Amino acid sequence: MIPVAKPLIDDVEKQKVMEVLESGMLSIGKTVQEFEKAFADYTGAKYAIAASSGTTALHLALKASGVQPGDKVLTTPFSFVATANSILYTGAIPVFCDVEDKTFNIDADKIEDFLKNIPGIKALLIVHLYGHPCDMDKIMELVEKYDLILVEDAAQAHGAKYNGRHVGTFGKSGIFSFYPTKNMTTSEGGMVITNDDDVYTELKLLREHGDTGGYDHKVLGYNYRMTNISAAIGLGQLEKLDGFNKARSENAAYYTEHLKGLDWLELPVSDEKCVHCYHQYTIKVKKDRDRFVEYLKENGIGSRVYYPVTIPSQTLYKELGYDELSFPVADQLCKEVVSIPVHPAVTAEDREKIVKVIKNYE
Repeated sequence: MIPVAKPLIDDVEKQKVMEVLESGMLSIGKTVQEFEKAFADYTGAKYAIAASSGTTALHLALKASGVQPGDKVLTTPFSFVATANSILYTGAIPVFCDVEDKTFNIDADKIEDFLKNIPGIKALLIVHLYGHPCDMDKIMELVEKYDLILVEDAAQAHGAKYNGRHVGTFGKSGIFSFYPTKNMTTSEGGMVITNDDDVYTELKLLREHGDTGGYDHKVLGYNYRMTNISAAIGLGQLEKLDGFNKARSENAAYYTEHLKGLDWLELPVSDEKCVHCYHQYTIKVKKDRDRFVEYLKENGIGSRVYYPVTIPSQTLYKELGYDELSFPVADQLCKEVVSIPVHPAVTAEDREKIVKVIKNYE
């Protein structure tokens, strides 16, 4: 079976982990600090704060950036549920705006209608889904015009850029996930980046129980720390990230070249202003997507539907009163999208097999 995701770990990460284990300093410490600095330098951000997961990073980012209980936060319905759950963690209220059909990201052309017609929207939480950046020109115009707090969920967008600038650096804060399926991993973990001094100070407080030092806890904080062990893996992975992304892009280009022209299949796009890091190569199947997924499995090819349902259609959100909402584009995407293997471990032979099998689908 060609897996849809596969982390690549070798002696580089193993050696760094062994150094931590032998030091006896397993929890947060020097190695985490090294990883934070390296990640900030990589993205061009002033600061980076490591967290225990992408979800905890997003919770920290929203709170530290100024999202308050009762605030309305505009976001996408087409993402992993953690995006909206993190808004709920802050006591704020998610408001959902439909997405673009081509990029799968929040539709920047529709955002202003929400801002004009729904009072109380204080923040915008965007998701650079599958590794393709959102339309940052339009979004930043609206952020300035309506004085919005912008937080970027770049959990799937390590190394992605818009007009030469790393995603995650446009807003008050941006977050990344290091779950094993991501473009780089720490086994489990996340990172918040920011250029704002006050946000950085608040992030440090919130991550470690609100501790200012000497057991003086200034605010109600959390235990969202990353371990030195995870950070050691992250340092090794970060060194390889550009190479990983290059392999992803080459695999994506191969699929795009060899799968074009099938009338039942729509391929992903990459805007000319964007560097797509291809966390996923997500196609739209216009001919019985679920049967197509089974067909791939029968032929030894892994795949995954990200996502089969929108966030507002899930039980929790129905019970919160979102059950009557519809999102024409996102609802249709849920019926058509499927991601095929694009990760760096995909070989030339794997690519050829994947293309051949897809072309033979009837």
